[in-house]
Amino acid sequence: MPRRLLPQGGPSLRDRLGREIFSRVAGPEGPGNRARIHGTPGPRWFGPERPVRRVHGDAAMFIGGLSALLLQSLHPLAMAAVAGHSGFRGDPWGRLQRTSTFLAVTTYGPARSAQEACDRVRAVHETVRGTTPDGQPYSAADPHLLCWVHIAEVDSFLRAHQRYGAHPLDGEGCDAYVADMARIAMALGVPDPPVNTAELAARLAAYRGELRATKEARSSARFLLLNPPVPFLARLPYGVIAANAVSLLPLWASRALWLPRLPVAEGPCVRPLGTAVTAGIRWAMSPPRDAA
Repeated sequence: MPRRLLPQGGPSLRDRLGREIFSRVAGPEGPGNRARIHGTPGPRWFGPERPVRRVHGDAAMFIGGLSALLLQSLHPLAMAAVAGHSGFRGDPWGRLQRTSTFLAVTTYGPARSAQEACDRVRAVHETVRGTTPDGQPYSAADPHLLCWVHIAEVDSFLRAHQRYGAHPLDGEGCDAYVADMARIAMALGVPDPPVNTAELAARLAAYRGELRATKEARSSARFLLLNPPVPFLARLPYGVIAANAVSLLPLWASRALWLPRLPVAEGPCVRPLGTAVTAGIRWAMSPPRDAA
């Protein structure tokens, strides 16, 4: 019995949705980049069995990525660098596409391409310097600041995967994911990244005293959550993703950003919707299967 009931020769609903989501996330160069990343022969940083491939290939990354941006913004120096240099408001999709391409190259691409991608990012970081409104100097190449951005990302990606991923990792797999991400962090200039979940938790706690919500951080959160640059028909699923991204944050972080949150409703209401939306994205973006 055919899996799809649309007329033969025409793209199915799943194909159309998958292409639309992929075009938004990967950009116009996405198909070519995907072919080069997966089709170029040579050794990789991570083999097919590594947990980083499972985590980064799952639709839970949509929630984890947004949660990571919110958490990262709570370091005033990191937020100042983003506000002053990234242009995320003027080109949010471009920033997303560059980030997703970097993750794809370092996770799945040839080792040489992964290293070249990290070298390009490091070169850009060297140019991102400035001073916060209260007079603190910052540099995106500062290893301490790079480590904060890294651990906030790793923690958010892993939390999202464990809650919404199709195949959550066991304890050993979670440690291995943190170790995989440490390989990328070192290539980006983080000298001593955490290599297991215990070290990750300890490092996050060590930064707690440096974190606070600046005016720019709260403005960024409002932009990401309330005024997203998404088509009208995508507003509802995006709202579900946003609510679940907030639910992944520590309570102190959501309160600092002035984000409305009702923890008692998250279990019965917010999380099931997040599971449903990520399942829908996963279905739309899964490789087409032959008719049976």
